[in-house]
Amino acid sequence: MTEGEANERFEGALNMSKEPIIETDRLILRPLTLDDAEACYSWNSDERVTKYMSYSTYTNISQTVDWIKSTFTDENEYNWAFVLKEENKVIGTGGIGPSAQMKGYWGIGYNLHYDYWHKGYCTEAMRAIINFAHKELGVNKICSDHAVDNPRSGKVMEKCGLKFDHYGEYTKLDGSQTFQAKFYKMELT
Repeated sequence: MTEGEANERFEGALNMSKEPIIETDRLILRPLTLDDAEACYSWNSDERVTKYMSYSTYTNISQTVDWIKSTFTDENEYNWAFVLKEENKVIGTGGIGPSAQMKGYWGIGYNLHYDYWHKGYCTEAMRAIINFAHKELGVNKICSDHAVDNPRSGKVMEKCGLKFDHYGEYTKLDGSQTFQAKFYKMELT
């Protein structure tokens, strides 16, 4: 799919996306659109949020636009915007797709605006995404990882049912930093 086709396909056309709209108690998970760029940039540019992420802190909104566009062309990965029902505001994103690090597993990932940390939103969203992947896609093996120095992310994984599997490391996409990491997995029946 070309960039132009991706723009045409996803600009405001939520019902054409492979990601279904999922509702939880406090959130609506819906496909990302280019209209979400400003909201996503508010945390992609916040060093508190990006400190342990695989991507570096964004310095302009065009990086966020490029990232959102890249999610449109990946046929195997599913990504959602987390919309807080109470405020009708995009407060985070998360997704699931085949893991590059653990063969046969699907990896989950998430990020959230700093103002909404420690309120259970990531856990709520990721449980719903895992449930979707298991029931609708037949995914039975889930994995994720976090920097050892970021144990709160591990708490999200544990609350979603993942168990510690092993230690390892991961490096930011630009190669600027490598983190000692804890890797988690779960197998569903």
